[in-house]
Amino acid sequence: MAIILGVDPGSRTTGYGIIRTGGRTTDYLDSGCIRVGERPMAERLQIIFQSLATLIAEFRPDEFAIEQVFMARNPDSALKLGQARGVAIVSAANSGLAVHEYSARQVKQAVVGKGGADKSQVQHMVQAILQLSRRPQEDAADALAIALCHAHMSQSVARLSGAAGQSVSTSRATARGRVRGGRMR
Repeated sequence: MAIILGVDPGSRTTGYGIIRTGGRTTDYLDSGCIRVGERPMAERLQIIFQSLATLIAEFRPDEFAIEQVFMARNPDSALKLGQARGVAIVSAANSGLAVHEYSARQVKQAVVGKGGADKSQVQHMVQAILQLSRRPQEDAADALAIALCHAHMSQSVARLSGAAGQSVSTSRATARGRVRGGRMR
């Protein structure tokens, strides 16, 4: 079982979603939004950093996943988003967590099945996958989708590694002449 913290960074609202996954089960643990409003940027960044540090201390995630920066039309918005992402990443790194980054397209593809899905489709699928009684807020749904994407990608990599490992051991067994009666030992 692994606990995954997914973060959808924003300079005014940062979504977070926490899931536990293992084998074929995925459980919802918590989600929400860190709202910082119209404060000076330094205060906003401090609140994001401290809030995520508190969540990390409380839930003790094994994995941390965050959305990659996308190119915004407004350079000022892109810089503020980058700063919010930066403090989220530092909060995870300070806790010894490896940081995994996914594009919005990858997240939507993993959760909805198409990279061009809209926010309501993401919310709907997150609600369905995690069997939630109601739709999560947009930013929280995005963060949960990021966590789900990471869980999906991690499981895919593990399956591929396992398959590659089996192929290698099968090849070695065959090379050593361990095939008896048509079966590997």
